[in-house]
Amino acid sequence: MIKRHLHRQIYATIIGCLLLLVIITSGTFALVDDDRFDRKILQVTAQLTFRALPPATASRAEQARAITELGQEIGMALTLFDANKELIGAYGKPSRRPPPDAAANKWRRHGLGPSWRIRLPDNRWITVRMEGLGRPRPILGLLILLIGVTLAIGLGSYPFVKKLTGRLERLQKGVDRFGTGDLSTRVDVEGFDEIATLASSFNSAATTIERLVNSNRQLLANASHELRTPLARVRLGVEMLKEGGSPARRAALERDIAELDSLIDEILLMSRLDTGHRPALNETVDLLGLVAEEVAHYDAAILDGTPVELLGSTKLLRRLVRNLLDNATKHGRPPVDVKLQQSGDFAVLRVHDNGDGIANGQRENIFEPFTRGQGKQNVPGYGLGLSLVRQIAEAHGGSAKFIQTDSPGCTVEIRLAAKLPEEPKPAL
Repeated sequence: MIKRHLHRQIYATIIGCLLLLVIITSGTFALVDDDRFDRKILQVTAQLTFRALPPATASRAEQARAITELGQEIGMALTLFDANKELIGAYGKPSRRPPPDAAANKWRRHGLGPSWRIRLPDNRWITVRMEGLGRPRPILGLLILLIGVTLAIGLGSYPFVKKLTGRLERLQKGVDRFGTGDLSTRVDVEGFDEIATLASSFNSAATTIERLVNSNRQLLANASHELRTPLARVRLGVEMLKEGGSPARRAALERDIAELDSLIDEILLMSRLDTGHRPALNETVDLLGLVAEEVAHYDAAILDGTPVELLGSTKLLRRLVRNLLDNATKHGRPPVDVKLQQSGDFAVLRVHDNGDGIANGQRENIFEPFTRGQGKQNVPGYGLGLSLVRQIAEAHGGSAKFIQTDSPGCTVEIRLAAKLPEEPKPAL
C-alpha cells in the first residue's frame, strides 16, 4: 500500500482547485464574450474606410496606396477586393478573398483575429481586421495570467502546507511511541491553532493515562501485599477448625473474613473511581443531616455547621465522612471538631483532631493508597481511607487537603461543589 502524505494531498487539492478555476473562468469568458464591442468597432471602421477610399474608377495603384495609408493611420489590417473579388491592395497580411456565395456583411473570428467584411455599394469588398497587427488576444492573456497566479500560489503555499503536515507527522510519531508502551512520551505544542490544541489534549490524556496505569500498578502491588495477612489468618483458622473449633476461633475467623471483605470492597471502589468511572451524582443530599448522622456514632465528635445541599451520591458522601471520622479518632485524640459551611459555590467540611499532627513533608503522601503516618503502623486499617476521601471529593467536583491551623493536631478540609439555590423568578 502506497503511503499518502497529507501535505501532498493538501497541496494537490490547492493546485487542482486553481486549475479548475482557470478552466471555468476561461470557458465562461469564451461563452459570454460575444465580441459585440469588436464588431461595432470593425463595422464603423469599415464604413469610414469606404468613405475615405478613392472611387472604383481610380487606378488600382491609387486604391492600393490609399488602403496602405488608411491602415497605417488607424492601426488596423485592411484588405480591398474589386467587384470580381480580386485583390487590389492590403495593409498587413491580406485576408482571404470572399467566396462566391459570400454574404454582403460578415463577422468572423479566425486565426488572424476578429474581422469584419462588407460589400461596398460599388460592389468592391473590404475586410477590416483588428488583430492582424499584434493586438493582444484577451482569452490568451487571461489564460496566461491565471496560469501565472496558479504557479505563484502553488510555489508559495508548498512551504506552509509542508510545515502544517510536518507538525501532524511529529504528533503521529509521539502517538506511535506512546502506543508502544512509552507512557512518558509527550509532544511539543507548536503554534496556537487546532493542531496545537490536539497536541495539548494528547499530552493531557497521556498524563492521565500514565497516572492511572502507575496508580493501578501500585494498587495491585500493595493490594497483593495487604491481602496476604488476612488470607493467612483465614487459612490458619480453617485448619484449626478441622481439629475442632471453639466459638472464639469461629468468631476470629468471621472477623478475618469481614476484614478481607472490607479490604476488597475498598480496593474495588478505589479502582472504579481511579479509572474515571463517574458515579451517578443525581441525588439532592442534605449534607448537614448526613454529617450529623455519622457524627452521632462517635462520642468524641462535635458538629458545628449550617445547612448545605448539593447534588451527589449519598452512599459515597457517607463513606467520605465516615473515613474522615475514623481517621481522626484512630490517629488523633479527642475531641474531634467537625465544621460544615458554605463558601461561594462550595460546601466546606473541616475535620480537626487534637493529636500529634502530621509533618509537612508527609501531608500530601498521606492521601496516597496504603500510606500511613510514622508510628501508625500498628493502628488498625489499610491506609486507604484518606485516598478514598480525596477520590470521592474530586468525583463531586471538589478537593481534599490538609490545612495549617494554630491549634495542635491536624485539620482535613474537604470542598464539594454545592447546589446553589435557584433565583426567584421575577413577578409578572
